[in-house]
Amino acid sequence: MERGASRAVGSAVDVTRAWAVHALTASGAVVGLLALLAVARGDLRGAGLWMLLALVIDGVDGALARRAQVRRFVPHLDGRRLDDIVDYLNYVVVPAFFMTHAGLLPHWSFAALPLLASAYGFSQDDAKTEDHFFLGFPSYWNVVALYAWKLDVSSGVVALWLVGLSLAVFVPNRYVYPSRMTRFARITNRGAAIWVVWFAAAIAWPRAFRGLPAIELSLLYPAWYIAVSVWLGGWLRRRAS
Repeated sequence: MERGASRAVGSAVDVTRAWAVHALTASGAVVGLLALLAVARGDLRGAGLWMLLALVIDGVDGALARRAQVRRFVPHLDGRRLDDIVDYLNYVVVPAFFMTHAGLLPHWSFAALPLLASAYGFSQDDAKTEDHFFLGFPSYWNVVALYAWKLDVSSGVVALWLVGLSLAVFVPNRYVYPSRMTRFARITNRGAAIWVVWFAAAIAWPRAFRGLPAIELSLLYPAWYIAVSVWLGGWLRRRAS
């Protein structure tokens, strides 16, 4: 009886752990709502911090899901679909609202570009390739919105960003999927963690960074991300062929 009880307890623990990971993923939707509420009351700093927290949740829940074997222990719940729903909110809707409400765009209609392009991108069967790359620009509109805000660029420049990156959703270049990388995984993921902490600190305590180009320095990580995507994704090889 003790052995049977042990197996039953272990199974319950496994199922509970799997549900906890799904709950973590779903909590990103609540974080997205909090970001929207912060934007609505004019608290862009608070909204920016909520947006970064959503990035953190999305950055860790996939690895936790694989470790907890969520497909095995909660087979009737599609974790990928849940993740896509939350990601569309936090990576597309929230930053579109942020940029519109913050006056970063020449007209609200420009915010429709990422909404439409990413709706297409998220719905594609091969949006994530079998060898774990994103196909087309992976809708990092939250990152775009944060840089548009903190770099204080003109609305015309932001509009050009949105046009160019919306078109990039349809261009089948492969972008690395940081949590599923096999090469350069450690430096990419550690760099992402440093980037989030650095950017959050720059938002939360701007006086501490006075005189230091904190946001400009943070661009080193997006530059690394694009460079490693070009290298591992074979952009140049495809163009050469």
